Amino acid sequence: MKVTETVAIDHGLKKEEFAKICELLKRTPNITELGIFSAMWNEHCSYKSSRKHLKKLHTKGKQVIQGPGENAGVIDIGDDDAIVFKIESHNHPSFIEPYQGAATGVGGIMRDVFTMGARPIANLNSIHFGSTQHKKTKNLLRGVVKGIGGYGNCIGVPTIAGQTSFDESYNGNILVNAMTLGLVNKNKIFYSKAAGTNKPVIYVGSKTGRDGIHGASMASATFDDKIEEKKPTVQVGDPFTEKLLLEACLELMVDNSIISIQDMGAAGLTSSSIEMASKGKLGIELDLSKVPCREEKMSPYEIMLSESQERMLIVLEKGKENHAKKIFDKWNLDFAIIGKTTNSKKIELLFDNNKVAEIPIDLLAENSPMYDRKWKKTKLPQKLKFSKDNLKSLNLSDCLKKILNFPNIADKKWIWDQYDHTVMGDTIQKPGGDAGVVRVHGSKKAVAASVDSSASYCFAHPLTGGKQVVCESWRNLISVGAKPVAITNCLNFGNPEKEKNMGEFVECVEGITEASKYLDFPVVSGNVSFYNETNDKGIKPTPAIGGVGLIKDYEKMISMDFKKEGNIVYVIGKTEGHLDQSVFAKELLNEKKGAPPSVNLFNEKNIGETLLKLIDLDLVVSCHDVSLGGILTGVSKMCIKGNKGIKLNSLKGLVNKFEYFFGEDQARYIIEINIANIKKISEILNNNSVHFDDLGVVDKNMLSFENDIKIPIEELSNAHKYWLKKYMDK
Repeated sequence: MKVTETVAIDHGLKKEEFAKICELLKRTPNITELGIFSAMWNEHCSYKSSRKHLKKLHTKGKQVIQGPGENAGVIDIGDDDAIVFKIESHNHPSFIEPYQGAATGVGGIMRDVFTMGARPIANLNSIHFGSTQHKKTKNLLRGVVKGIGGYGNCIGVPTIAGQTSFDESYNGNILVNAMTLGLVNKNKIFYSKAAGTNKPVIYVGSKTGRDGIHGASMASATFDDKIEEKKPTVQVGDPFTEKLLLEACLELMVDNSIISIQDMGAAGLTSSSIEMASKGKLGIELDLSKVPCREEKMSPYEIMLSESQERMLIVLEKGKENHAKKIFDKWNLDFAIIGKTTNSKKIELLFDNNKVAEIPIDLLAENSPMYDRKWKKTKLPQKLKFSKDNLKSLNLSDCLKKILNFPNIADKKWIWDQYDHTVMGDTIQKPGGDAGVVRVHGSKKAVAASVDSSASYCFAHPLTGGKQVVCESWRNLISVGAKPVAITNCLNFGNPEKEKNMGEFVECVEGITEASKYLDFPVVSGNVSFYNETNDKGIKPTPAIGGVGLIKDYEKMISMDFKKEGNIVYVIGKTEGHLDQSVFAKELLNEKKGAPPSVNLFNEKNIGETLLKLIDLDLVVSCHDVSLGGILTGVSKMCIKGNKGIKLNSLKGLVNKFEYFFGEDQARYIIEINIANIKKISEILNNNSVHFDDLGVVDKNMLSFENDIKIPIEELSNAHKYWLKKYMDK
């Protein structure tokens, strides 16, 4: 095929980008070379619109072994143990083909983790769907959940936590973000940087097919009504093969055979080979005739751009080929020596004894475009004034039941019942709490993880929303007794060529940076997903934050269920009654405007660290952070989980009861304490300048507040637990 500007544009390149390619090469690329440029220069692989801003992220910390730039981030958790983790998007494929899109998202993120030598120990996910009234929502949700469960369950890695939300902005573009944690000895971490010349380059895993060709380019494009036609660009996964690949790679990693290793994810053989060579400042020569293919007459173009799953590229020490081949033969996986490292600093491709492509590596990596796109700042919206008369006309008890039944708050058991969360036998806090927790096998340590996002806050004011979502992750980890260590982020946004969308991205990143720096909660890995847009309608800005924390003694882990009648319940952190952007305001008052709750980073850090002191002293019986829906929603969940009630104290002149109970002020937790420890706890809180309210007393089986609320726990539970099941059964 003759390469023209039109062909380049069909590959997702801009007219000026094609001109730059011709100028850099001093010739017109052939079709294989054009395909390689289109893969490496698209948004998904090159980060051309985001690189400038991602450099500002706070990425360093005492426990950080590896920050952004590798397959995944790595943190030190002591005793030579390290946790490898990352979150990735698979949004576009999941919208086109929900089962395979979600399944291969899980498979891809697990390969990112085990390619570094870590055995995966936990999966999480953050999934966002359109309005519950939209005709596609139910089928997309069903397919995505089956895909996540189908892959994770088969490979034998527990799914320990997640987040699901619904909003009409996702009607034309759902979000599927998958996160994996792996455990590795910190002295046995493997990296993707190639080293040495004339070293054998090995292809292992599944055979290459035509599935997924242009997957990375498709992930960097907006959608239209012809989206179904893109189904061939969705990869097809096989978890059983991935399990074999995992075991074979970990077996080979025991000795010193591997120099570098990279999974073939987005852009397949193209990105894996070029990234390895680029990081090692080397060249790479590949003979594509030697690549194991499962389809006949595949062209060099198709082989290089295929995104077939369950494949790895390895640079081996010379002389270790037979040793490695025996291992992969044993696991019944393909093993082929397809090339070698060179000192040419080029990627050179051979096929049927002919050279079919030759491109200097730095043109694909260092010289990829970097845009400083124009962006618009979002002004902080004015605070709304809620009419006291309007609030008086509402019934507190009815409001609570409606909020507990609201899709974004209702119990998601229907989803996580489809995931195996106890396989491997180390899960000690299952989905449904503030964070999932897994033991570090054979030790007293445990690792907590959660994933959060807050599109409404980020849409109202991206800078505040960016800070808030980091703080929410921080609070979720602290609520289970974990010291927060680091985060990974998946930044899901609309079209960056639009100034408003680009502004949302820039300011969310700024907020994330500010919060992670202040809280000493660094970003160690992540992913950017732009162009989440269909027919010119983009999603709300949705940065998802995956947080990881350490519990030094898992016996000190905290859960959110109320434990014992007669125990005292405190709210720690001050309640001002912020209703703007709250679930209460949006769903019950139909008020969508206003500013998100402000974020005070000093309070977040001080209150969180003080609470960890209380937990360490065994003074906290249960804990839950206050987030969506406010205090009354949070305390109801604690009642439902523990099958206990609470008798709430009168507010004694505090803010209006609706503002107090449903306001979404930040930096707050609800804690259950033993009455015998009141004096000691109050002293610690006062000494650390932490505000607290005496909320009430754990009761037998009723949630009550003066004459306004008297709800048996069974009724409360029914309001919360069954919305999703009923919705999916309709």
